[in-house]
Amino acid sequence: MQPDLFANTSQQAGSEHVAQRATWLRAELNRHNHAYYVLDHPSIPDAEYDRLFLELVGLERAHPELLAPDSPTQRVGGAPLPQFEQVTHAVPMLSLGNGFDDEDIVAFDRRVREGLQLDDEVEYATELKFDGLAINLRYEDGVLVHAATRGDGATGENVTANIRTVRAIPLRLQTATPPKVIDIRGEVMMFKADFAKLNARQREAGQKEFANPRNAAAGSLRQLDSRITAQRSLRFFAYGIGLLEGADMPASHAALMDWYAGLGVPVCVERAVVKGAAGLLDFYQAIGSKRNALAYEIDGVVYKANRLQDQQKLGYVSRAPRFAIAHKFPAQEAMTVVQGIDVQIGRTGAVTPVARLAPVAVAGVTVTNATLHNEDEVRRKDVQIGDTVIVRRAGDVIPEIVAVVPERRPTDAQPFVMPVLCPICGSPIVRAEDEAVARCSGGYIKCAAQRKGGLQHFVSRRAMDIEGMGEQLIDQLVDKNIVTTAADLYRLGLTALAELDRMADKSAQNVLSALEKSKATTLARFIYALGIRHVGEATAKELARHFGKLDVLMDASVEDLMEVADIGPVVALSVRQFFADPLSRELVEQLRAAGIHWSEHEGVEKVVKPMQGKTFVLTGTLPTLTRDAAAEMIEHAGGKVAGSVSKKTSYVVAGEEAGSKLAKAQELGIVILDETGLIELLKEVHEENH
Repeated sequence: MQPDLFANTSQQAGSEHVAQRATWLRAELNRHNHAYYVLDHPSIPDAEYDRLFLELVGLERAHPELLAPDSPTQRVGGAPLPQFEQVTHAVPMLSLGNGFDDEDIVAFDRRVREGLQLDDEVEYATELKFDGLAINLRYEDGVLVHAATRGDGATGENVTANIRTVRAIPLRLQTATPPKVIDIRGEVMMFKADFAKLNARQREAGQKEFANPRNAAAGSLRQLDSRITAQRSLRFFAYGIGLLEGADMPASHAALMDWYAGLGVPVCVERAVVKGAAGLLDFYQAIGSKRNALAYEIDGVVYKANRLQDQQKLGYVSRAPRFAIAHKFPAQEAMTVVQGIDVQIGRTGAVTPVARLAPVAVAGVTVTNATLHNEDEVRRKDVQIGDTVIVRRAGDVIPEIVAVVPERRPTDAQPFVMPVLCPICGSPIVRAEDEAVARCSGGYIKCAAQRKGGLQHFVSRRAMDIEGMGEQLIDQLVDKNIVTTAADLYRLGLTALAELDRMADKSAQNVLSALEKSKATTLARFIYALGIRHVGEATAKELARHFGKLDVLMDASVEDLMEVADIGPVVALSVRQFFADPLSRELVEQLRAAGIHWSEHEGVEKVVKPMQGKTFVLTGTLPTLTRDAAAEMIEHAGGKVAGSVSKKTSYVVAGEEAGSKLAKAQELGIVILDETGLIELLKEVHEENH
């Protein structure tokens, strides 16, 4: 019989296609590895990387002849930076296999039981999968001698000088009988609050912001100048061990973590010992429910056979231990395409660019829009219509664009252009020199969007708490010109409400009852409900506590307002301008006439503080004080902290790398203090006044 030449040709073409796909996947994954581990600049979301990686694993399993020594499946991480001395790990630092759903975890538990030849449930240690940079800490006779990154698993980068600046890491173990040698493995990371402060400083200095806490931690740890690392608030949690000499290995992973804690090494408290697959899945659910409330970023949890004897029996595959697995949470990042950029008008007139996206699933929710915050943010991230972007959504946070994928930008991509007129009312859009946000100039009288936003704020739960007065109802009231200001709400009648869409006599009566109930309120709620710019719930409470009576607040000067705790010149001026506006005063009187009332008191006694009327500007890095701590000291003495230097500045407090603010202060002849001078000045005026 003649051979089927067409079949052979088809098989050959199929094999060539598979080989080409594997070659492409290896090159693509290696490129992304380099971007992630070496450049600290991820080019795709973790979920996309995982998808490509699993595809390559599948191809290599189905076609063993395609397995190559340089395949990403045969290595961990990326090559060390050439600027750092290389360190060979005594015990390789391997990564973990991943599980993405319950079936993966049940299968992992089955493999462990089979490997241990057990019918009973296996005991597991469970902990968090941190989103930071893996580090090996070498201690000899209890003293930290060097620290190295994971690198490619066998060789890492010597970052000892930088690690010594991380205050969470002990330079000496807290024990009189330390092991001769111990390699402590763990994660260097940056907490969310510290990340936000770092990016705020980056913005103030006109420097590039970090995309996420992991990037910030990695970038901070790999500074060639350890003084820069020292300025960053890095943390550390231990989770494993490498070489150990001169001490007995603990019997379990849980015991190892307890031992570390006793040595003064930070370990995470969010860990447990559980039994069986059910215990693993319960831990996963429990951590998932509190994930967004944690002080740091995690992208999953880790399960390990708890007994070290079991770990040794199960052993390793080429790149990961058989006794452990990472159970990853649904991706909080995904890639999609920007199909357009529109603007939204807020209740204060703020114009917010919003990216319209090709629908994409992120953290279990289909995302079609993402905020771009303001025009400067669009320029900084260089987002254009047609771009492929990485979108992030964490919990209930509004989705945002993390970064653009520049290599996927089409040739016909279009830059965003801020409109000159409000799309709602046609009023000019203006932007003050000292503000990042552009605003519609129409105000709530001309602009229906601002009017709707203001009314939605007024009726909200933390303001006047008018139940049943939802967004759709307010939209109708404004669109039909039934309501112009908040006072008009209290003039509504049953007939007018009942005739609106989705309303009837009963629901209309419920709204009228809620309006009547809302008339008895508190001064703090009323102030907050007015929607004064920069006045949030906490500030409204402080204003009510300080002044006691609305009339006193309405007549307060900027200087009077600045005596209120935590109120600076920007907020004080905003409050003063609001109550100086005849329309605002008329609104207040109409609301009072409608029957809104609250209890009042005499307010707090006026206290003159020694630095009252003095304005300070902080610049550069101080030796021991953080910027927040220095600002708190100044404000406690009655002074105000401003962000820029002007003729009205009283003092400039300068640290290292002070920059342009120091130069401007010298040019204007403003008094310049260092940290010691600031402390002495505040101490001196304190003593003079006591």
